[in-house]
Amino acid sequence: MTQSRALPRSLTGKVVSNKMQKTVVVEVVRIERHSLYGKVMRKKTKIKAHDEVNQCLIGDQVSIVYARPLSKTKHWRVSEVLTKRVTT
Repeated sequence: MTQSRALPRSLTGKVVSNKMQKTVVVEVVRIERHSLYGKVMRKKTKIKAHDEVNQCLIGDQVSIVYARPLSKTKHWRVSEVLTKRVTT
């Protein structure tokens, strides 16, 4: 009997920093409803992700997937760049 692996956890977000080597900071926005008051709130989380070829620029929409721990704070890697930033 073969067991199938679960799909890796993935998120999408916007690159807010690319100043480190092979690392980008991705801001993931999620919408939650307040448990008592019912107000819809927008919550942001900043996640460090591994970018092997330094292809991401600030403002890019990227998809990230969970990976093994690469450093103390880096546990995600960039799987693909969804949209590039608009330059004028």
